[in-house]
Amino acid sequence: MDQLPTREMLQVMNAEDATVAAAVAAELDATAAVVDAVAARMERGGRLFYLGAGTSGRLGVLDASECPPTFSVAPTLVQGLIAGGDGALRRSSEQSEDSPEEGARDLAAAGFGALDALVGIAASGRTPYVLGGLAYARSLGALTVGLSCVADSAVARSAEMAISPQTGAEVLTGSTRLKAGTATKLVLNMISTGVMIKMGAVYGNLMVNVQPTNAKLVDRAQRIIVAATGCERATAAKLLAESGSVKVAIVMQQLGLDVEAAQARLAGARGRLAEALAPRG
Repeated sequence: MDQLPTREMLQVMNAEDATVAAAVAAELDATAAVVDAVAARMERGGRLFYLGAGTSGRLGVLDASECPPTFSVAPTLVQGLIAGGDGALRRSSEQSEDSPEEGARDLAAAGFGALDALVGIAASGRTPYVLGGLAYARSLGALTVGLSCVADSAVARSAEMAISPQTGAEVLTGSTRLKAGTATKLVLNMISTGVMIKMGAVYGNLMVNVQPTNAKLVDRAQRIIVAATGCERATAAKLLAESGSVKVAIVMQQLGLDVEAAQARLAGARGRLAEALAPRG
């Protein structure tokens, strides 16, 4: 690669990247089973944890940190833990991944419990930090998922469930931040988004749990209300101002309810907008 013209070098990388989606698609059945299992845990009060080192850990922290603003959930509902702690997000802490005890300690310190679900992430499938965390989680009776990018890995065998997109050799040998990292991000996006959909945070394909905390998000919230109800933008703005909630505003508009009645309707539907809007006999 170092002898190729820049355009050809990038073409080689792009051609390899194009194989990632197929590797992830081959694991859709396994990923769907994980989404359902994690959602079932959350229904009973459990949480979702990601655990990884290096790139894998950073991707887990990234996915977890994006759940509160996207789905308006508590920061504790989806958590990402990385070997070496938060400092490893910016500065590599490669030696931290060699300790299985540290993986267990980090989970214990975060209050990980039997109701929770753990996704242990290791592109290589053999990171000791992740293996230690999975062993600890299994000892508690928690749900364990091994996410790696090789077949029949130690991480996969150590977990109750496994997702293993086989991305193959990297174009830059050993640099798993490339294809393996891309596959990992795709899978984590599907897990968190799929679980949030199951939990009622989405209506159709609309982010109805979005919180209007700045001008951009107020604009987005109003547009979501318009898309969901067909009302005028001015009406959407009025409803949002009265309710402070996209979901409540939609119920108010669609069912002709005031704020309190719409809130009660949503509460009776466990926050699921489609259920709240369904006719009742």
